[in-house]
Amino acid sequence: MEWDRLLNAGRLCRPDFAEVPGRPAYLQDYDRILFSEPFRRLAQKTQVHPLYEHDHVHHRMIHSLETASAGRSLGVLAGQAMLEKGYISETQREVIAGTVQAACLVHDIGNPPFGHSGEDSIGHWFARQFEAKAGVAGAVPKAQQAEFEAFEGNAQGFRIAATLEMARRDGGMRLSYATLAAFMKYPCTAAARQLSAPGYVGLKKFGVFEAEAALFAEVAEATGLRVDGAGAGKYWRRHPLASLVEAADDICYRILDLEDAATVGDLSTTQVIDCLESVAGKPNRADDPTMTPREIVAMRRASAIHQAIKAAVEAFLAHYEAIMSGDFNDGLMEVSSKAEAFGQMKEISNARIFTAKRKTELEIAGRQVIFAVLDHFHELYGDLRDCDWQVETFLDKHGYWAKLVRAVDLDLRGITDEYTAMHSLADFVSGMTDRYAVKVRDMIAGRI
Repeated sequence: MEWDRLLNAGRLCRPDFAEVPGRPAYLQDYDRILFSEPFRRLAQKTQVHPLYEHDHVHHRMIHSLETASAGRSLGVLAGQAMLEKGYISETQREVIAGTVQAACLVHDIGNPPFGHSGEDSIGHWFARQFEAKAGVAGAVPKAQQAEFEAFEGNAQGFRIAATLEMARRDGGMRLSYATLAAFMKYPCTAAARQLSAPGYVGLKKFGVFEAEAALFAEVAEATGLRVDGAGAGKYWRRHPLASLVEAADDICYRILDLEDAATVGDLSTTQVIDCLESVAGKPNRADDPTMTPREIVAMRRASAIHQAIKAAVEAFLAHYEAIMSGDFNDGLMEVSSKAEAFGQMKEISNARIFTAKRKTELEIAGRQVIFAVLDHFHELYGDLRDCDWQVETFLDKHGYWAKLVRAVDLDLRGITDEYTAMHSLADFVSGMTDRYAVKVRDMIAGRI
């Protein structure tokens, strides 16, 4: 893979789009993402703790902004190191930093309400319908069911950016090829993942729905991503900058999840400080005795992020050839000098944070909310099918559904069969914020 193609500033469905002097493509990408409605909704979506009342606990928007900041630093430092080694030009150094920052900003835009628990809940609901062969969902062709029953926020994110946003015009937001390729953590469809031999890190999950497969193929071709497999089993190797985007995400959620755990009382400040010092090292001097434990945690968190970024850049350079050939098969933090510390943080998170009682209770409640909304709206799509997918006929015939469509502003454009209908349902539910999901559930249950 070559940097001249990897940093392609052409836009999805507009490859000849000219950059404006002083406004490079990556800056326009960043602005389009930042001002989009799906990004705005991240302010009310779970990062780790659903529906938490504490104002200092992270939500998806804050996480995305922090990840973008860490990503910019990773891009700057990696770009400078590559410039010094003669791998890239000075202009490319700036593009790399901006592209990583924009890709980090959009990396969680497809996440549903209630975080990964919500993702699992949507998948389990669809799996239940497929098993029972129930309703519209039960009629989705077998070959297309995998992308619903293992519902994937990464694929939904690409769908939002490439199709759903900006009036559903061709290419959606029309982000640059470079940003979309760097965003793509899992460059394959669900079908390709099932047909390909396991082992490559980019096949751990899938990142593209069949509906957007041709759009990502355009991105991959434009950026010169290495391709493997053939036919339905075709997939691509990751864009080199995807490893920096992934590292920025890993750094922010591993470190900042600990800070949140101290805030809500799942871990003591002493435990959190010890974990952060395993990454940052002990400070050179004693802390000011007037500092509060919370202030000490914040200081250690800043130092830990700094040291983790340095370690990720060192790992990127150490594995540069494998990354550029598409053969790198790890995360940067897993092969970095901070791998042991990050492994310990993962163990603590799994044992103490992700299983905390309050979090678990809210995840259970969130699952019931999502199931209730999906069950109710699934009936709506059944009646729409009975009207041969003709929306106006459907709305004229079904007064209650017409009111519900109006009440929630449900978008029924582009539905032609069971597959597109269920993507419309998934778009609607996954796009909800935590609180809006609860509000809609209460409305359809008559709890207003």
